[in-house]
Amino acid sequence: MAFEQLTHTPYSTLFILFIASAISLVTSLTNRLLTDREQMKAWSQEVAAWRADSIKATRTGDKKLLAKVNKQQKHIMQIQSKMTWQSMKTTFVWFVPLMLLWLFFLTPTYANVVAVVYIPGIGGLSLFWWYLLCSFLSNALLTRLLGLGLGGD
Repeated sequence: MAFEQLTHTPYSTLFILFIASAISLVTSLTNRLLTDREQMKAWSQEVAAWRADSIKATRTGDKKLLAKVNKQQKHIMQIQSKMTWQSMKTTFVWFVPLMLLWLFFLTPTYANVVAVVYIPGIGGLSLFWWYLLCSFLSNALLTRLLGLGLGGD
């Protein structure tokens, strides 16, 4: 199949689905390699427990529990900062390459409708909306398959 055919529906629809899925797979695998899932799970549980205590202390007015929660707040903020860094590692690795892909290949190549959708009032989806939909679906599937959620593994 010539590249020219990939720029028109229905081939563009499938090609963008493939691109979004491939990018989701590569970024998910990168995430899996760069993130300590066990540590993230432990931190998440610690923050959730602190949040539950904080809510309980506020609702009940328990001064002892409120003092304990306030004392732990700095530590919890440090944990949340570490969690943010863990989740941002993949972004730092892939941001520039993906922007280059979008700026120099996808956007110039797929300026027209790339996917036809049979929903009344919507005739076709642009590259942005079709890629976004495919990316969300691919990420959801891969997160479950690769055990990347904080509850999985």
